[in-house]
Amino acid sequence: MKQSSTRRAMFVLAAILVAAVFSTPSVANDPDPLQDFCVADPTSGITLNEFPCKNPANVTAGDFFFAGIVKAGATNNTQGSVVTGANVEKIPGLNTLGVSLARIDYAPGGLNPPHTHPRATEIVFVLYGELDVGFITTANLLVSKHIVAGEVFVFPRGLVHFQKNNGYMPAAVIAAFNSQLAGTQSIALTLFTSSPPVPDNVLTKAFQIGTKEVTKIRAKLSAMK
Repeated sequence: MKQSSTRRAMFVLAAILVAAVFSTPSVANDPDPLQDFCVADPTSGITLNEFPCKNPANVTAGDFFFAGIVKAGATNNTQGSVVTGANVEKIPGLNTLGVSLARIDYAPGGLNPPHTHPRATEIVFVLYGELDVGFITTANLLVSKHIVAGEVFVFPRGLVHFQKNNGYMPAAVIAAFNSQLAGTQSIALTLFTSSPPVPDNVLTKAFQIGTKEVTKIRAKLSAMK
């Protein structure tokens, strides 16, 4: 019961953190809204930078609600981690509001592998457990830190970053983004599992490996998709 209460308290702190970070329009990365809300209507068939608005007469409270990050996600996969997004694809009411969340769960030894978010800065709040996190600057400098429950770390927009659970217990964070849809590019998956594929001679020269190694890496990473 005590552990459950502690975790509930952590969720409350995470919510306060997100509210503080995104309380002013000036910090939003997406364009500012011109109306109270514009609930996304992905079925409209119209292509825009954001989603077209749903008819306000058909808007419900459910368009602003999502319970998908209450429970830990399944981490029984190759990387030992799982990201559960709470973005405009899950919460239509986020459309034009310039914010979103995600919950990331890590098994002991789990890794959220190096990736970037091209449209947002990310800030993570540790719910429980401990993580080794870091990002790499354009000067090729690694900025890293060991963080524990209740602590916060920021990953600047567009920079390659990662989180690794080197502890013996599960860990979880709530991540906040200043975009309704931050976008994610996993470095390894992007380079080795794109469609159509990146030419072998590009990868062999870039990574100084042979064609056989490229084939092996592709096979392993493709199985993870």
